[in-house]
Amino acid sequence: MTNTPPSSANGPASTNDDVLVQMLPSAERLALVYAPQSARLPTLALFALDARVAGLLRNSREPMLAQLRLSWWRETLRQDAEKWPQGDPILSALRTWNGAHTELVALIDGWESLTGPAPLGPEALDGMARGRGDAFAALARVLGRLKDVEAARSLAREWALADLGMRLSNPAEREAARTLLMNTPRTQARLPRPLRPLLVLHGLARRRLAREEHGAAISPTAMLKALRLGLLGR
Repeated sequence: MTNTPPSSANGPASTNDDVLVQMLPSAERLALVYAPQSARLPTLALFALDARVAGLLRNSREPMLAQLRLSWWRETLRQDAEKWPQGDPILSALRTWNGAHTELVALIDGWESLTGPAPLGPEALDGMARGRGDAFAALARVLGRLKDVEAARSLAREWALADLGMRLSNPAEREAARTLLMNTPRTQARLPRPLRPLLVLHGLARRRLAREEHGAAISPTAMLKALRLGLLGR
């Protein structure tokens, strides 16, 4: 493999943080607002990696090409950060994980579950959701919230299934994701402030799925819900 990261289109930005924020979907941008300063960059790094990998799948016409690009990220995340190429804003931000970035290989594996033949079955969809869950469990550890690791894992898995239940283009796949979510006991947890962005994502995705509309993630009512979750944690 080469030492050049997969390319991405980034708009003009004055700082590395600005570049990463521009990569994020609207819900993630809104959720990031509620990260305290101490948690902001590690959280932004995870959000940006997730968005970058989602884009790789979305823009790859052939599964093999997507798998090749994912393999670059998998190999890179397994390396010590000192061996990383310079210039990629996500890798720069992931240095704040202080070596725990290796745990994000699970996120890459989860997204790779979606490169199989359509229609994707429940195992593939759950594999992606578990990858996101493991990634947020790792974030909880990075932020020193060891008591909240399992709650973060469960909420992130639920968020992933709700997200898939709206975003997948294949109706059978959307229905399979929703069935998985319905069969999952709902996590009742009040996350501490460093993990509130996940709580916001979870709440917005559930709301969007219930209303069957993508715009429900950033409507005025959704922003009020995000404010309540982000500030009060419930």
